[in-house]
Amino acid sequence: MENSSPKRILIVEDEAAIADSIAYALRTDGFAPDHVTLAGEALQRLKTAGHDYALAIFDVGLPDLNGFDLCRQVRQFSDIPVIFLTARSDEIDRVVGLEIGADDYVTKPFSPRELAARVRVILRRGAPRAAEAHAPAAATFEVRATEGRILFAGRPLDLTRYEFLLLRTLAERPGQIFSRAQLMDLVWTDAPDTLDRTVDTHIKSLRAKLKEIDITADPIHTHRGMGYSVSP
Repeated sequence: MENSSPKRILIVEDEAAIADSIAYALRTDGFAPDHVTLAGEALQRLKTAGHDYALAIFDVGLPDLNGFDLCRQVRQFSDIPVIFLTARSDEIDRVVGLEIGADDYVTKPFSPRELAARVRVILRRGAPRAAEAHAPAAATFEVRATEGRILFAGRPLDLTRYEFLLLRTLAERPGQIFSRAQLMDLVWTDAPDTLDRTVDTHIKSLRAKLKEIDITADPIHTHRGMGYSVSP
């Protein structure tokens, strides 16, 4: 019989009322939330039992460590999906959060039910879908640079700015292997302090979006110790 245990979600939030409302919404949605109040506790849990968690929710304003710094440390050893919670709505904060490896960014005050819905969307994005009855179009890329769009198998991809720049770099030179350092220089030209780990995070996100179109597709190749390329 298939294991139907609820997916565990780690909540890192120092305000008890907010954490309780998030936990309630997640439990109502069929998840199993765990709550810690400090970044140090979160790091310990994710290092020792990170595989038990499907997703983590980080408050940016934690008392012992900035949530952005927490995410940077987590990204050194884990690709777990992360959602940021913050009282700040500045665009620069959102950009920084996403570029250090977060999957979403929610500004307080927010609806706990909406947050639970975002959790579902992120986890569904990373899960394999059943193959569609009809065969997809040829799994090739069409870069429309002037439109800021890339089509895969004839269908447009919903990409963030850096996902678009990364995929365009690879797709315009099929078969060429790019190291992480090369991709950082070519794609993250306006974010010199970004960690090279963010390349891996964006590759992971791109692969998930490609599989939403064609579950059998795997055009992005990892060359261990060398970098990434796309199929020629």
